[in-house]
Amino acid sequence: MDGWRIPYELWLRVAPLIPPPRKRHRFGGGRPRVPDYRVMNGIFFVLRTGCQWKALDATGICSGSTAHDRFQEWRRAGLFERLWALGLEEYDTAKGIDWSWLAMDGATTKAPLGGEKKREKSNG
Repeated sequence: MDGWRIPYELWLRVAPLIPPPRKRHRFGGGRPRVPDYRVMNGIFFVLRTGCQWKALDATGICSGSTAHDRFQEWRRAGLFERLWALGLEEYDTAKGIDWSWLAMDGATTKAPLGGEKKREKSNG
């Protein structure tokens, strides 16, 4: 599984961006928090492979439910948008981005399960 881990040098740059953990359980106790590094490795494993969250359980990286919960928490906190923006800035510094040329892609198609139209057909 080593080939799937985030390089530690990259982790050292990502870790300061991670928001502080939510408060512990209101009654105290509970399981110890899984380290953020392990959870981030699980999240990126899911994003790279396309596997289901629960499939993480078999990898030994971390549990799928922990990874999914933390993914949602970090998504709400804007962590992934910050990572994306920093990646763009770094690439722009290293290689340069030609911001004068941009493109957008899209498609408009009929919804496959959209059903039939409920209006009369025109004859002309």
